[in-house]
Amino acid sequence: MEDLFLSLWQLLYEHGASAKKEEGTRRYWMTLPPEQQRQVFNIISTKLSKNQFVQYDPIRAIKENLRLCSHQPQTLSYADYYTRYGTTEECDGWKRQYLPDQQKTIYVKM
Repeated sequence: MEDLFLSLWQLLYEHGASAKKEEGTRRYWMTLPPEQQRQVFNIISTKLSKNQFVQYDPIRAIKENLRLCSHQPQTLSYADYYTRYGTTEECDGWKRQYLPDQQKTIYVKM
């Protein structure tokens, strides 16, 4: 996901973010799950391409646009959940959900 961060940083830097904020922004970015990183990148890049308002402070820009993602439930496959948490037990707000029509288990977080 480093490539995605570099693309996001280039957009934010061209938008007016200070070069001094790059490392702190990278550290914050790495705390986000890959799915949220993609969603935030898509929202910010779309807004900037349409000349819509995006904060100049890069961390604040990410946080504000992250809230737009939070209304959509996050999902992880059984394998991805186990890879991330090392267990199949529910934790961190994730709920196990069985999809009988697909005969598989996923995890959902609202």
